Amino acid sequence: MHRRHPEIDPHLLSETDEQRQLRAVLRDFYTETSGPEDVRKHLATPRGYDEPLWARLAGEIGVHGLAIPEEYGGSGFTFAELAVALEESGRALSCGPLLPTVALAAHALLYSGDRTACERYLPRIADGTLTATVAGFDAEGPDESDEPGEPGVMAEQGGSGWVLRGRVDFVLDGAGADLILVRARTPAGPRLFACEPTPDTSRRTGRRVLDETRRQALVEFLGAPVTTVGTAERTEETVAATLDTGRAALAAEQVGGSGHALDATVEFAAQRHQFGRPIGSFQAVKHRLADVLVALEAARSASAYATACAAVASPQLPVAACAAAVVCSETFRLATAEYVQLHGGIGFTWEHPAHLYVRRARSGEPFFGTTDRHRTRLAELIGLPSGVRLTTGSAA
Repeated sequence: MHRRHPEIDPHLLSETDEQRQLRAVLRDFYTETSGPEDVRKHLATPRGYDEPLWARLAGEIGVHGLAIPEEYGGSGFTFAELAVALEESGRALSCGPLLPTVALAAHALLYSGDRTACERYLPRIADGTLTATVAGFDAEGPDESDEPGEPGVMAEQGGSGWVLRGRVDFVLDGAGADLILVRARTPAGPRLFACEPTPDTSRRTGRRVLDETRRQALVEFLGAPVTTVGTAERTEETVAATLDTGRAALAAEQVGGSGHALDATVEFAAQRHQFGRPIGSFQAVKHRLADVLVALEAARSASAYATACAAVASPQLPVAACAAAVVCSETFRLATAEYVQLHGGIGFTWEHPAHLYVRRARSGEPFFGTTDRHRTRLAELIGLPSGVRLTTGSAA
């Protein structure tokens, strides 16, 4: 059971000067290079994002290696710096696979404690030459397994080593990632494997999803050769820690997207006039914008706490990640709904960027578990009696 009121150094909840400078650099970078028209243009490309921009993020700013130790080619900072980059990418609706590659796959390698795998893959993740993702980590998610609650992939050991057979659906960046870390069943229990898919051993089919800026795919393993990552005893611990880190990362993204939605709506409300006055001067509009601001401040607090826990590997990360997942997801939904509604008719048009943020908000809600699952898990973690349902306020 986790303490209801855990202690953490308050300084970890505030941005450092370096983090503020990083935010400013990234804000300017995305403003210049990744506007709504740029996002739309690159959706039609084979990878779905601006590959030169992805390389610049790694090479010029070093985003990919922020939370990777120096011994593996990174900058040796923490998840706190990565969260700044994730928030700014969410604000700009960046299409690059930062979440699956850096927040999920890179951290899964680090949590596994497998130095050989880290030395092989992390330097290429840090320099932007390798994209990666994870599959089969959420055993309760939708998969094609015959056994409920088990991943839909089976690992078999033959004369030449391990191979994978089976399928996992809705894998983030599953159609294009160079490396897939797979949680698969073995006769001795779940293990973590590294797969570098090829057309003859893996079939990858892109799925049509609500948010085209974040591609997902059905991945079918047809005897794909793989190598083990970490130990069998550490597999479930690695998967759980990776998922909680993913929740904290997604929460940071959602805060950024919510911030953009509020800022754009406030700006529009000050410019749009009706009855000879800005619509932002009407009491009803003020109240709706104030509601979004209050929700956004709560989301920032929840995200900051989850980020701090991830940065210092706090045992409170599961609690913080679940709370952030609930609060930030619901805030993003509210902020984007008002983004559309308070822009009136233009908010519904294809040319306006508001619908792209709505799609990102709605499609991200079930990632790493629904809000109901997070509330149930959170209640268990803090020792509430069974049957008690947490509200958003109590989760915050």
